[in-house]
Amino acid sequence: MKLGKFFVVLGMVLFVFGVLRVAAGEGTATPQEIIAKVQEATNTLAKAAADKAGEASLKQFSQKESPWVWKDSYVFVLNCSTNTIAAHPIKPELAGKDITTMKDTKGTSFFGQLCEATKRPSGVWVEYWWPKPGEKEGSRKVSYALNAHGTPYVVSAGIYDDKITIAELEKLTHSMK
Repeated sequence: MKLGKFFVVLGMVLFVFGVLRVAAGEGTATPQEIIAKVQEATNTLAKAAADKAGEASLKQFSQKESPWVWKDSYVFVLNCSTNTIAAHPIKPELAGKDITTMKDTKGTSFFGQLCEATKRPSGVWVEYWWPKPGEKEGSRKVSYALNAHGTPYVVSAGIYDDKITIAELEKLTHSMK
């Protein structure tokens, strides 16, 4: 009987811990959140460019403690005109790196595909293999990228998901406009 009580208490502790994690903003980001955050970030950068704040506005995208880092996702910014990473909150050392030489953990170049967002007003979804924050091994990641109007920047964020297809994500993107 004591073992049964132990499992009941353990279950309650795990439940409370799970509720606290959700309340603290931890958990898994959804594709809808990715689309909304990327759109919000592109609007922020476009407004900063219109206000002549330009590169100074990138600093907010380089900090772990910001609205651009949530749950298990984060916004990062590419400068596709110079082929560099403009801002990355989880790995700030990537800022300024040449994206044409960077590859995912399977050896595939993918940053150029994200830059295709400069040619598509609705943005693009790209699949690649990237380590989750705090991990070394790559996991399947799908990222949404959208051009920040009036800037050289493409804003992107992604989710780690083994099942969702690019076609499903594109359909969702169009339904949210």
